[in-house]
Amino acid sequence: MTRQLESSVGKVYALAFGAHPDDVELACGATLLQLMSEGRPVAVCDLTRGEMGTLGTPETRKTESETASTVMGYRCRKTLDLGDSKLFYTEENLREIIKVIRLFKPDVVFSTPPDERHPDHSKASTLVTDACYYAGLQQLHTTMNGIVQEPHRPKHLLYYIQFKHLEPDFIVDVSATFDISRKGVLAFTSQFYREGTSDEPKTLIKRKEFLTGLEARARYFGEQIGVMYGEGFLVSGTLGIKSFSALFS
Repeated sequence: MTRQLESSVGKVYALAFGAHPDDVELACGATLLQLMSEGRPVAVCDLTRGEMGTLGTPETRKTESETASTVMGYRCRKTLDLGDSKLFYTEENLREIIKVIRLFKPDVVFSTPPDERHPDHSKASTLVTDACYYAGLQQLHTTMNGIVQEPHRPKHLLYYIQFKHLEPDFIVDVSATFDISRKGVLAFTSQFYREGTSDEPKTLIKRKEFLTGLEARARYFGEQIGVMYGEGFLVSGTLGIKSFSALFS
């Protein structure tokens, strides 16, 4: 578990889960920055240390995660050790995620989408989805650091978009934060293309074109709503509207 900003642990507005370090920054970092600019505290939880990745080591990825957290300005980032490429649906793994949800008491949870290229991403989606529900059960008891946790069920569960092209239920205008979010992505220096690293093993995300493709997707989503950059999301369940004019203005 990382020590990043542990003294600031407390309720947040949004909690973003990733299967591996850098998942969150790649898929919804600009939206998280947008929330923080609105005064909404954000926390991130990586379910694994990314130890099975072709590039980097658990130690370098931990350092990169801490650097990204500082750049992005999260209130806290936690790293669970649920097993990279071993992210199975077990009671133990589910309980660890429930503990994190009860610790931060988020209104909104961001998660990997149910249908994804990487098996860990799909498995993470199922675990987080179920944990959001079970975290609200009165009779399911958990403790953290010897303290009994109160039940808490997030109001909203949103799935960000990763490798596969999915039609979003809504798109967030991130024109003001997209460029800054790239600094969070590039904090993971072991994972992405850099000049002079052509002798390193080739991976999907190590290609020079990968980050260009991410920007192209953000521009495409932005074009759909008439802005420069956008990030798309899927809604779990039905989205209710309390103020019609606030949304359709």
